[in-house]
Amino acid sequence: MKGIIFTEFLELVEDTFGLETCQQMLDENDNEGVYTSVGTYDHNDLVKLIVTLSKLTGVSVEDLQEVYGKYVFMTLFNSMPGLEGKSNSTFEFINSVEEYIHVEVKKLYANANPPTFNFISATQSELVMDYISARCMAHVCLGLIKGCAEHFSENIDVKMTPLLEDRSEVRFTLTRV
Repeated sequence: MKGIIFTEFLELVEDTFGLETCQQMLDENDNEGVYTSVGTYDHNDLVKLIVTLSKLTGVSVEDLQEVYGKYVFMTLFNSMPGLEGKSNSTFEFINSVEEYIHVEVKKLYANANPPTFNFISATQSELVMDYISARCMAHVCLGLIKGCAEHFSENIDVKMTPLLEDRSEVRFTLTRV
């Protein structure tokens, strides 16, 4: 997992819960919190940090992932060259993820393993897609979708339906409201 994911997570924790909570989360994981945005790190380290933060704050792991996804959307959007103006809506943007963004990520980072989106159906008012990822972080994806809708100033209802118990495959149904 790219370091930008870790650096942004630590920034969110510090901004939302304070430096003391951020340090306590790191200390409880024997983690020095030293990440570079272009480095590559084990995603399990992020999972451990999220689980510890949940215990420290009483906020569920799922809610923390969703808040994080929404928080990091604009950073990720701005980190990809040439995205501005390519899409005019949430649906257009999400449709470009698999064909453009993930392709560019793999060009920039040969060892990257982004999630896969399989598109099931699309109309003007509804988009149905399956999220597939061994990292099982569908709630981060949910937050990213919500951050995307906010970026395009759209009101989108998002429903998640796990297709596998471990949530490595989740169906998202997005409906324009």
